[in-house]
Amino acid sequence: MILYSEQYEGACACGREHPLWTKMVVVEHGCLANFDKYMDEVGLSGKRAVIYDTNTYNLPTMIHVPADIEIVLKAEGLHSEKTMIESILPQLEGAEVLVTVGSGTLMDFARYNAHTMGIPFAAIPTLASSDGYTANICSVVIDGVKKSVPMEAPVLVVADLDIISGAPMWLNISGVADILSKHISLLDWKIAELVSGEYYCEKVAGMAREALDMMTACAEGIRRGEKPDFEAMTMAQMISGLTMQMLRNSRAASGAEHLIAHLVEMKPPRFENANGIHGECVGVGTLLCLENYQKLAKMTPKPLPFEPLSAEWISEKFADLAPGIIKENENDILATFSSKNITDNWDEICKMINALPAYEELLSLFLDIGAKTKLSELGIDEALKDEVLPISAAIRNRLTLVRMLRVLDFGSQV
Repeated sequence: MILYSEQYEGACACGREHPLWTKMVVVEHGCLANFDKYMDEVGLSGKRAVIYDTNTYNLPTMIHVPADIEIVLKAEGLHSEKTMIESILPQLEGAEVLVTVGSGTLMDFARYNAHTMGIPFAAIPTLASSDGYTANICSVVIDGVKKSVPMEAPVLVVADLDIISGAPMWLNISGVADILSKHISLLDWKIAELVSGEYYCEKVAGMAREALDMMTACAEGIRRGEKPDFEAMTMAQMISGLTMQMLRNSRAASGAEHLIAHLVEMKPPRFENANGIHGECVGVGTLLCLENYQKLAKMTPKPLPFEPLSAEWISEKFADLAPGIIKENENDILATFSSKNITDNWDEICKMINALPAYEELLSLFLDIGAKTKLSELGIDEALKDEVLPISAAIRNRLTLVRMLRVLDFGSQV
């Protein structure tokens, strides 16, 4: 399957245009053998630097594409951290195009450095593990705080299913969970539009729903014991990633559920032993949000006046990471509209929540496909369950239903 991104470009009913950097996405068996042909087709030429880690370089099914500069990073301890990413810039000197071979972390290494150098890059995914391959958002740790920063998107993505299908299934299942999280991210976005007038694009939301529907069908197939549809699983992630390019942010793809993944990576006090790859964390976050949201839909809140997060609370929860969290929350989105907007629209919000799959149904699907479902599976004490969502909500100043709970009073109903 080859996707030409121009079909999504142009004027939109939302009043904005949605230009895309990614020109072509190839998801086929054996397609890496034709990598140079695809590079020519999208106009990528010049001195080429190819980035691997020790795991992706040594994959049995890997085809090493031609390179003028070849960099193989040590896989152990490799993560998306600003100084670590920038440390390879001297090795990239003179490169006119980057190619990265791997999954999320290596994509960030290329995305960030291509943006810094002002050159294009191409992506060769090795897992169907997340929707970041076609994104222009770099999730990077800066001064200990996880940030989502607009960077470069790949001009070309070549996903060889011979490689992806050979990966351990638990890694690809994490990608299934990452896309199933769109149940929450799309809900959070729609609620934000309803109560605050935040920009919303039905076309982009529709693409995210398309990816969600594709992945739901894949998950149901896996549950039935069918052979995994790696082509559809991978393409669902590519389509979801394109929504980030179209919006210039991750709004359609990332809501309250995603912030748990950031919490795991940042490891504030009491979360020091947290661990798990992105999709696993997001999957657990999706179930946690869904369970809480459906409980809230049975209650009726009263509005509370806005109060900023106190420096004392932030310092207690984040310790050395507090300065970055304080800065992130300086212009709190909750202060930009009346909390009465939430309570006035509560019936409509409840309808949206009740349109989602029941928590028990989604939990059953996760269990049946072997996805992680519990905080304890991420190294987080289950005793922290009630604190995980409000703490993680402070990491990003984005309007989600979890964040709105700070200005809602449920009284004795809770």
